[in-house]
Amino acid sequence: MNTIVIMSDSLRPDHLGFYGNRWIKTPNLDRFAKESTIFERAYAEGMPTLPVRTALFTGKYTLMWRGWQHLEPEDVTLAEVLRSRGYNTALITDTTPMYWPRMAYERGFDYVRFIRGQLTDPYIVDPSLRMDLSGWSKKNYLTEKDKGDFVQYLKNRSWWREEDHYFIAQVVEAGVKWLKEMTEKGKSDRLFLWLDAFDPHEPWDPPERYYKLYEVKDYDGPPIINPSIYGDRGGLIENFTQEEIRHIRAQYAGEVTFVDRWIGWFLDEMKELGLWENTLIILLSDHGEPLGEHGIIRKVRPWPYEELSRIVLAIYHPRGVGRGRRVRTFVQTTDIFPTILDFLRITEKAISPRPDLEVYPEVVQGLSLKPLIEEEIEKIRDHAIAGHYQRSWSIRDEDHSFYLWSMEKAPYTFGYGIIEEQEKRGLELYRIDRNYMPPIPEKWRKGKQPEKDNVLEENRDLAAKLELALRRELMSLESVSRKS
Repeated sequence: MNTIVIMSDSLRPDHLGFYGNRWIKTPNLDRFAKESTIFERAYAEGMPTLPVRTALFTGKYTLMWRGWQHLEPEDVTLAEVLRSRGYNTALITDTTPMYWPRMAYERGFDYVRFIRGQLTDPYIVDPSLRMDLSGWSKKNYLTEKDKGDFVQYLKNRSWWREEDHYFIAQVVEAGVKWLKEMTEKGKSDRLFLWLDAFDPHEPWDPPERYYKLYEVKDYDGPPIINPSIYGDRGGLIENFTQEEIRHIRAQYAGEVTFVDRWIGWFLDEMKELGLWENTLIILLSDHGEPLGEHGIIRKVRPWPYEELSRIVLAIYHPRGVGRGRRVRTFVQTTDIFPTILDFLRITEKAISPRPDLEVYPEVVQGLSLKPLIEEEIEKIRDHAIAGHYQRSWSIRDEDHSFYLWSMEKAPYTFGYGIIEEQEKRGLELYRIDRNYMPPIPEKWRKGKQPEKDNVLEENRDLAAKLELALRRELMSLESVSRKS
């Protein structure tokens, strides 16, 4: 059996039809989900981009052990395990931080394709190439740092003329190309493809016809595709009018539908190649995206609220196992590693005459989701954790979420330093509205979010109970991580 993982960066569950959004247009992903098991309570643990990939690639939690960094030499990755068991492995991605120097996320992959140009990647550096900013809102670049980043991105996409020039199209077309090459060589089994698409991560610049699906009629300004994030007030919604925020949300929604169109094309091509009947497919996102919730746009602060920490997760099995099933127990990004190995029946036991060439990790902290998909069990956790290394920790159960803020104040990913007046210190407890769905962009208002009011004062006993559970789990994870 083959395995394909389709990662869609920053994709929010509440912006997909199969998670209950009635106004978004995602017909291809909705169709895929009907044949899959949908996980309603899936969460990232350590965020953002790179810590999530570390957890996915190693099956180990990162929250108490490492943040935004490279893979460690001692890590045993999923691709290394599969390649050592005879799988042909491929990584195709436009996720820029994965191919920064020394990051090493390509380990274990036979074939690697890094598609250049996302974000501030210095891909096109011709000094004679001038970018005209007159057609863009200044809200894309309120500081010189923002302006430099924005100009670089515009240079990177300056050659685009057709829809298939966009990044998501490049990624999935490269994925199909590799699959075709494999099948033409007679290799249609024991394939492992990690297709890591950066979209719908910002900049939110889908072709206009996708934006028009959600266009805000009252907004008549130029496009805001990469809201300014630097400076002391960077990323705060106070920098934007309500119409501008609605416009930004419409751009994001258009990007989601654009991603849906191209992932749908990829799935159709898989079927044409005859791979649909023998391929396990995992669709997921690494985290969500703040779009005005809790006063911020983009991931400018290490705040693991629902709009950021909850992820997309749907798993398709070629024999129809778990088809149409919805799972509401809490699952985490660390569970993907053991789930894949469980379905492929790969254990630490060597299968070749050269066991010294086979690898398997000493410790896997995630839990296999196979028993849930096969309906052998109904629950594996009572809660999920999420946060940012040395900045924030949180725990949520079915009804409440609790937030605890670190005093260590490690740098938050890249570029976003410590801003004292924005640092959170007090405990927070919220009732989670599990039925929350965002309104269409032109109806959005400040305060529209699944966690509204801090109810800590009137629920001190509950907060203490959740804090104890959180601290116990974090200490347990830290102990295991250091031993391994």
